[in-house]
Amino acid sequence: MATSPPYPYPTPPSSAAGGALRHAHWWQRRWVRYGALSTLLALSGLVILALVREQTGTEGFLVGLGLAVLPVPLLMAAFRWLDRVEPGPWRNLVFAFAWGACAAALIAIVANSFATRWIATATADPSGANTLGATVIAPVVEESAKAAAVLLVFLFRRRDFTGIIDGVVIAGVTATGFAFTENILYLGTAFGTDQLTGNDGIASVTAATFFVRVVMSPFAHPLFTVLTGIGFGITALSSDHRLLRRVVLPLTGLLLAMGMHALWNGSATFGPFGFIAVYGAFMVPAFGLLTWLVIWTRQRELRTVRTELPAYAAAGWLTPPEPFALGSMRARRIARTYARRYAGKAAAREVARYEAYATSLAFLRHRGRQGRAGTGFVNRERELLNELWARRDAARPALEYAARVTAPPVPVYVPPAPYASPWPMHGPATHGPAVHGPRAAYGPTNPYAAPDPAPGFNPYRS
Repeated sequence: MATSPPYPYPTPPSSAAGGALRHAHWWQRRWVRYGALSTLLALSGLVILALVREQTGTEGFLVGLGLAVLPVPLLMAAFRWLDRVEPGPWRNLVFAFAWGACAAALIAIVANSFATRWIATATADPSGANTLGATVIAPVVEESAKAAAVLLVFLFRRRDFTGIIDGVVIAGVTATGFAFTENILYLGTAFGTDQLTGNDGIASVTAATFFVRVVMSPFAHPLFTVLTGIGFGITALSSDHRLLRRVVLPLTGLLLAMGMHALWNGSATFGPFGFIAVYGAFMVPAFGLLTWLVIWTRQRELRTVRTELPAYAAAGWLTPPEPFALGSMRARRIARTYARRYAGKAAAREVARYEAYATSLAFLRHRGRQGRAGTGFVNRERELLNELWARRDAARPALEYAARVTAPPVPVYVPPAPYASPWPMHGPATHGPAVHGPRAAYGPTNPYAAPDPAPGFNPYRS
């Protein structure tokens, strides 16, 4: 590993530099692309809404919708928490969820129904066709449809896709949207069955479906698709010239997702206890292992921030305490709270943006030192540095305060007391009481910590 950076550190400007406007064709304009994508997703949503309502009925659709929405906020909050180190833009998450709930669900319903009917017609065995469709066709179609969202973000929002966590978050949010629509269909259908048979209470099909899909396994679809996201995330960490690796890794993740999905769907064919066996022996351990992996990756990203940013502090872009504060989630939270308390919500938002840009800068520098930054390293670095420089006045007081508050305790050396003999010595200078009692080995908890600001104090006021 190289000991010196391959690129020189630029010097801070006196003011933020502005970028030149780039002229693009009309089909390359942002509003055109966003409009076309939004129209596609909206049409897909209307079609999937009509299909689900046709199969469940209006009352079943409303019941399924009310029950299916329950796990969505928890899953979204979990993925957003994982993404706090370098939070991606909300538009990526909105696209991923909409793609999973609308486009991927529509593709899955149409393709699965067509394939199952074709197999049933060709084999004259409807029961076998349903089993084959659930264990083979559905995993392939559904995981491919969900993986398309990860691929689109990877190709067209490459700046926001820099590592494993980004892949996990995009894949997990896409799968959450897909599971949301699928749960509406299953729960609505179960409610319709209960209406026909007269079942109600905890013995109803609706209650059983809700327990299995929403209580026991709300993480099932995200768990499958996260494997695809990890494959794309590792690819994002690879060099651009390793074409074979950039193709094999996503495909490997996709195949693993299909295999896990097929095992989960086929658990019902393994006997009366097949579902419980697969759930306890495979799904739960896999969920725990992947949870540990993404949390470990999150801590590794924080270490990268603490390692890479001190060089920019030495170059004058950052103050010395900032790398420590930016490498601690607790310090970041304290900085945002401090800014909101003394300068309002606008300052807190600026601090949050400052933290995000600084993290992106650290990751970019890390890739540059390893030779994986690409040809656009210098321009991207200058862009991120300009964003930081434009927000320094709002962010630095809060980050410096957070660094002082979260700094580890510093022990203060206290010299040992002079030796006092218990036996009197000759001469007046040697007589006196012996020193007894404990002595403080350390000073205050943090001698460098600033006292709490007085009421009305505003660090942002010049």
